[in-house]
Amino acid sequence: MDLRQLTPELAVSSQISPAELPALAEAGFKVLINNRPDDEVGSEESHETMRSAAEAAGLRYFFIPFIPGRITPEMISAQAEALAGPGAKVAYCRSGNRSAVLWALTRAGQEPADSLLGTAAQAGYDLSGLRPMIESLASREG
Repeated sequence: MDLRQLTPELAVSSQISPAELPALAEAGFKVLINNRPDDEVGSEESHETMRSAAEAAGLRYFFIPFIPGRITPEMISAQAEALAGPGAKVAYCRSGNRSAVLWALTRAGQEPADSLLGTAAQAGYDLSGLRPMIESLASREG
């Protein structure tokens, strides 16, 4: 598990295994957000397996699969809803990048693009190609 803190309330990670979820709960995390589509993983890390393991560990669970290149307004809204709840959260996908992308898009219009891109870069994610989309979403918010 490669946790990278984006905000005090949100870490993103590469693929997490069901066996790692009790340790996340013990570390104080309350929410697990799965951004990895089932067709990218085997049954041992499927949505249903992860949901069961998360619930057994006492974590709230959200499944918001992000297929590369297919960002939808519904996906951004669902991610924003998952991030709005109380408690520390972990969002994951294959590398953590897609989870960082969705986080940045949920913050468009609430934080400057430079700030969002800088935060992601500090965590090791180059989201500079996302700037036009962040700015477009921000202009709709205003």
